Amino acid sequence: IRGFALEIGRFLERQGVKMVVVACNSATSAALAHLQAELEVPVVGVIAPEAEAAVQATRNRRIGLLATEATVEAGRYATLIRSLDAGVSFFPLACPGLAELIESDTPYGAGTVEAVRAYAAPLKKEEVDTVILGCTHYPLIRHVLERAFGRGVTLVFSAEETARKVAETLARK
Repeated sequence: IRGFALEIGRFLERQGVKMVVVACNSATSAALAHLQAELEVPVVGVIAPEAEAAVQATRNRRIGLLATEATVEAGRYATLIRSLDAGVSFFPLACPGLAELIESDTPYGAGTVEAVRAYAAPLKKEEVDTVILGCTHYPLIRHVLERAFGRGVTLVFSAEETARKVAETLARK
């Protein structure tokens, strides 16, 4: 991913692009630091804005993460959240197959609902009050996730938080 991302980033720089947004959690996990080191333009990923929003949103300092296996294994969320608040209990959970269910012909079907309930169960057991949707596919089934977690859990996803970060970065530049 790093080499491909760097090739795209350099192409964009040559085209006069003022900023690069890595809008995939797995790609952000794998390549963000490399891109930031190699490119001249600012590079923003989706993980830091979500982590910051989650730490601000939590009331009981128990944060869950639903993400792809690659994103969970990379450990970026855990590192960022602990750097923002060392007292937060963090519960990352890989959701194999969930993105594929969302991409299917029946993203709101019984298979997706069943998978979401299964993935929500361990986080509910840990009494998280905030859950990061660590894959850009997951907000597409936001209503399914809201029903699975209930009203007492805040869902954090990258779109709004990343947009704020982009606006702040462009304003500074």
